Amino acid sequence: MDSKHSYEVPPEMREFAERSVEQARKAFDGFIGAAQKAVDSAHGSAESARVNTQEATRKAIAYAENNVTAAFDFAQKLVKSKDLTEVMQHQADFLKAQMAAFQNQIKDLGTAAQDVATKAAETVSKATRGR
Repeated sequence: MDSKHSYEVPPEMREFAERSVEQARKAFDGFIGAAQKAVDSAHGSAESARVNTQEATRKAIAYAENNVTAAFDFAQKLVKSKDLTEVMQHQADFLKAQMAAFQNQIKDLGTAAQDVATKAAETVSKATRGR
Protein backbone atom coordinates (compact mmCIF):
# COMPACT_ATOMS: atom_id res chain seq x y z
CA MET A 1 0.00 0.00 0.00
CA ASP A 2 1.16 3.47 -0.70
CA SER A 3 1.35 6.17 1.97
CA LYS A 4 -1.81 7.86 0.69
CA HIS A 5 -3.93 4.82 1.46
CA SER A 6 -2.35 3.67 4.71
CA TYR A 7 -4.63 1.80 7.01
CA GLU A 8 -5.22 3.21 10.46
CA VAL A 9 -6.78 1.15 13.27
CA PRO A 10 -9.94 2.81 14.49
CA PRO A 11 -9.69 4.05 18.13
CA GLU A 12 -12.53 1.74 19.20
CA MET A 13 -10.68 -1.32 17.88
CA ARG A 14 -7.47 -0.21 19.61
CA GLU A 15 -9.30 0.24 22.94
CA PHE A 16 -10.97 -3.14 22.53
CA ALA A 17 -7.60 -4.78 21.83
CA GLU A 18 -5.99 -3.07 24.83
CA ARG A 19 -8.84 -4.18 27.12
CA SER A 20 -8.59 -7.72 25.76
CA VAL A 21 -4.86 -7.85 26.38
CA GLU A 22 -5.33 -6.46 29.91
CA GLN A 23 -8.07 -9.00 30.64
CA ALA A 24 -5.89 -11.81 29.35
CA ARG A 25 -3.00 -10.58 31.51
CA LYS A 26 -5.26 -10.51 34.61
CA ALA A 27 -6.57 -13.99 33.82
CA PHE A 28 -3.03 -15.29 33.40
CA ASP A 29 -1.92 -13.63 36.65
CA GLY A 30 -4.88 -15.25 38.39
CA PHE A 31 -3.96 -18.62 36.93
CA ILE A 32 -0.33 -18.26 38.01
CA GLY A 33 -1.41 -17.15 41.47
CA ALA A 34 -3.67 -20.19 41.82
CA ALA A 35 -0.90 -22.48 40.59
CA GLN A 36 1.55 -21.04 43.11
CA LYS A 37 -0.98 -21.49 45.91
CA ALA A 38 -1.52 -25.08 44.84
CA VAL A 39 2.23 -25.74 44.85
CA ASP A 40 2.63 -24.05 48.24
CA SER A 41 -0.31 -26.03 49.59
CA ALA A 42 1.08 -29.29 48.21
CA HIS A 43 4.47 -28.49 49.72
CA GLY A 44 2.81 -27.72 53.04
CA SER A 45 0.86 -30.96 52.87
CA ALA A 46 3.99 -32.91 51.96
CA GLU A 47 5.90 -31.29 54.83
CA SER A 48 3.04 -32.01 57.21
CA ALA A 49 2.87 -35.61 56.01
CA ARG A 50 6.64 -35.95 56.43
CA VAL A 51 6.48 -34.64 60.01
CA ASN A 52 3.54 -36.92 60.83
CA THR A 53 5.30 -39.91 59.29
CA GLN A 54 8.44 -39.11 61.26
CA GLU A 55 6.41 -38.89 64.48
CA ALA A 56 4.67 -42.20 63.75
CA THR A 57 8.03 -43.83 63.02
CA ARG A 58 9.44 -42.56 66.32
CA LYS A 59 6.43 -43.98 68.15
CA ALA A 60 6.77 -47.33 66.40
CA ILE A 61 10.47 -47.49 67.33
CA ALA A 62 9.67 -46.59 70.95
CA TYR A 63 6.99 -49.30 71.05
CA ALA A 64 9.38 -51.85 69.60
CA GLU A 65 12.06 -50.85 72.09
CA ASN A 66 9.61 -51.17 75.00
CA ASN A 67 8.38 -54.54 73.75
CA VAL A 68 11.90 -55.92 73.30
CA THR A 69 12.94 -54.63 76.73
CA ALA A 70 9.88 -56.33 78.26
CA ALA A 71 10.77 -59.57 76.45
CA PHE A 72 14.34 -59.45 77.76
CA ASP A 73 13.07 -58.76 81.28
CA PHE A 74 10.70 -61.71 80.92
CA ALA A 75 13.50 -63.97 79.65
CA GLN A 76 15.68 -62.91 82.57
CA LYS A 77 12.89 -63.74 85.03
CA LEU A 78 12.40 -67.12 83.36
CA VAL A 79 16.08 -67.95 83.68
CA LYS A 80 15.99 -67.05 87.38
CA SER A 81 12.79 -68.98 88.08
CA LYS A 82 13.09 -71.70 90.72
CA ASP A 83 10.21 -73.90 89.58
CA LEU A 84 7.47 -74.39 87.04
CA THR A 85 4.95 -72.46 89.15
CA GLU A 86 7.19 -69.40 89.10
CA VAL A 87 7.69 -69.77 85.33
CA MET A 88 3.93 -69.89 84.81
CA GLN A 89 3.44 -66.85 87.04
CA HIS A 90 6.09 -64.86 85.12
CA GLN A 91 4.50 -65.89 81.84
CA ALA A 92 1.03 -64.83 83.02
CA ASP A 93 2.39 -61.49 84.28
CA PHE A 94 4.27 -60.93 81.02
CA LEU A 95 1.24 -61.73 78.84
CA LYS A 96 -0.99 -59.48 80.95
CA ALA A 97 1.50 -56.58 80.77
CA GLN A 98 2.06 -57.06 77.02
CA MET A 99 -1.67 -57.12 76.30
CA ALA A 100 -2.12 -53.89 78.26
CA ALA A 101 0.85 -52.33 76.44
CA PHE A 102 -0.54 -53.51 73.09
CA GLN A 103 -3.96 -52.00 73.84
CA ASN A 104 -2.33 -48.68 74.78
CA GLN A 105 -0.21 -48.73 71.65
CA ILE A 106 -3.22 -49.42 69.42
CA LYS A 107 -5.19 -46.66 71.15
CA ASP A 108 -2.29 -44.23 70.77
CA LEU A 109 -1.77 -45.11 67.11
CA GLY A 110 -5.51 -44.75 66.46
CA THR A 111 -5.47 -41.29 68.03
CA ALA A 112 -2.39 -40.34 66.00
CA ALA A 113 -4.02 -41.59 62.77
CA GLN A 114 -7.15 -39.60 63.55
CA ASP A 115 -5.03 -36.48 64.19
CA VAL A 116 -3.24 -36.96 60.87
CA ALA A 117 -6.56 -37.36 59.05
CA THR A 118 -7.94 -34.24 60.73
CA LYS A 119 -4.85 -32.21 59.84
CA ALA A 120 -4.97 -33.46 56.26
CA ALA A 121 -8.65 -32.53 55.98
CA GLU A 122 -7.88 -29.06 57.38
CA THR A 123 -5.06 -28.61 54.87
CA VAL A 124 -7.30 -29.64 51.97
CA SER A 125 -10.07 -27.38 53.24
CA LYS A 126 -7.70 -24.41 53.49
CA ALA A 127 -6.32 -25.11 50.04
CA THR A 128 -9.75 -25.29 48.47
CA ARG A 129 -10.95 -22.12 50.23
CA GLY A 130 -7.96 -20.26 48.84
CA ARG A 131 -9.05 -20.86 45.23
